[in-house]
Amino acid sequence: MPRNVVRPRMRLIRKEPYVKRKLAVGAVLSASALLAGAIQVSTGIAQAAPNPAAAGHSRGDLLALAAGQAPSAAKALGLGAQEKLVVKDAIVDADGTRHFRYERTYDGLPVLGGDLVVHQDAKGQVRSSDKAVSGSLAPASLSPKLTAGQAAGKATGAVQSTVGISKDSEAALTSVSGATGNAELVVWAADGAPRLAYRTTVEGVRADGTPSRQKLVTDANTGEVLSTHEEIETANATGTGNGVFVGNVSLTTTLTGSNYTLKDATRGNQYTTTLAGKTSGNGTLYSKTTNSWGSGAASNGESAAVDAQYGAAVTWDFYKNTFGRNGIRNDGVGAFSRVHYGSSYVNAFWDDSCFCMTYGDGSGNTHPLTELDVSGHEMSHGVTSNTAGLNYSGESGGLNEATSDIFGSMVEFYANLSKDVPDYLIGELININGNGTPLRYMDKPSKDGASADYWSSTVGNKDVHYSSGVANHFFYLLAEGSGAKTINGVSYNSPTYNGAALTGIGRAQAQQIWYRALTVYMTSTTNYKAARTATLNAAKDLYGSGSTQYNAVAAAWTGVNVN
Repeated sequence: MPRNVVRPRMRLIRKEPYVKRKLAVGAVLSASALLAGAIQVSTGIAQAAPNPAAAGHSRGDLLALAAGQAPSAAKALGLGAQEKLVVKDAIVDADGTRHFRYERTYDGLPVLGGDLVVHQDAKGQVRSSDKAVSGSLAPASLSPKLTAGQAAGKATGAVQSTVGISKDSEAALTSVSGATGNAELVVWAADGAPRLAYRTTVEGVRADGTPSRQKLVTDANTGEVLSTHEEIETANATGTGNGVFVGNVSLTTTLTGSNYTLKDATRGNQYTTTLAGKTSGNGTLYSKTTNSWGSGAASNGESAAVDAQYGAAVTWDFYKNTFGRNGIRNDGVGAFSRVHYGSSYVNAFWDDSCFCMTYGDGSGNTHPLTELDVSGHEMSHGVTSNTAGLNYSGESGGLNEATSDIFGSMVEFYANLSKDVPDYLIGELININGNGTPLRYMDKPSKDGASADYWSSTVGNKDVHYSSGVANHFFYLLAEGSGAKTINGVSYNSPTYNGAALTGIGRAQAQQIWYRALTVYMTSTTNYKAARTATLNAAKDLYGSGSTQYNAVAAAWTGVNVN
């Protein structure tokens, strides 16, 4: 596949050997109360680090604290007078240790690649930091040779030049509507060579019906494309539902007058709509006079809606009860879901701009893409976007995709449904390949025919759905260990690069380590080497340096050739 072709980040599905893209375009596979009678919380799960909000500090308080600390943090880090820190997120540990995530501006312009995390002690003294890019952010000039209009035209032309040329016919752009809004001046620093640039959004449509909204960064002097980023990320009363994949479950709905709606006030007002074959708009909220939904058959339109509503609820509960996270953005606001997108659309995707999940009905409109790990995968792209913000290209793009696979699988284990038995297979029930095989395998990713089992110097050149295999394999080894075994009736046989036999530490601790690394240490440019450091730091924080868990993290990375 040509390297200059931008692929939707949210696609679950793909007809090339690696079908994962069909789950979610780029991110396709994507409230304290549990769904009544529907979700079992397994015992033995490690407690998440205490949420600072629970200690009497609201999220707003923490963000305000981080904003107030920005000037002193900038001074402690030796930032220049033209650099300012803009708070993005704030985490405070039980002992008062602070982790403040900032974006940077230079002379008032956003700096792409300027993000960093400042780690302070409880008194506000800076202990360390993690920067997306080290060194100076100063561009050679702050005076562009191109106007905003010229930059927008060059960005649109760059996208138009890719129409129809993708080897994946479903991913190929079929039309480009052009730039939306004005091109924005920024400083591009993600590659370590700061320069003045423009950021432009260009919209279009792909051959499989997926909307495309690409953010391009172009040199403000030459118009050269420096970066492309696809924003469309593929893959409450108590009612009853019968979904295509989740089976019989309880749903929290809302009674308004004499009508029940698929809206959950206990989880940030999450709701589900039908697009009824359309490809735009918010859709029509599901509403009726009875509180029983779906028949379990794909031919009943409500069945896919049950899957979607349940998937959103269990993803919310997974993040809430496992990590203390209050919704995708950690702000208590629920996303909404749209089902029945387009006609025979074989994909699903997450879109940050609408803060929503969208599902197609699959081949012949009879195979909806509403499997549970697809929901968890796609919505986890939203979590990544609001934390580390991993770039969707190169090794950081593989880590972005793997994060969604990891948490999508953990959502499935959290729900523990008898109709969708938890496993380390991605999209195993939607049968995108047509032969009953899953999109991806976490124990040995190369079984899909394209994904990488181990790191190499060229792994970053792979499509992100394939380079993700290294991190997926790491997580499986960390949680379950190597060698042949059977889990919930599924057989696995995970090898290691160096032939070492590894013992896993269990899913509960492995997922805590990955989440803390993502939210506290990773930045937009984190690669596999830096991910090793981030997870070791996370393991040290949670379990101690030299602990069994810390040593297991190191061994698992060595097992996938990240040393």
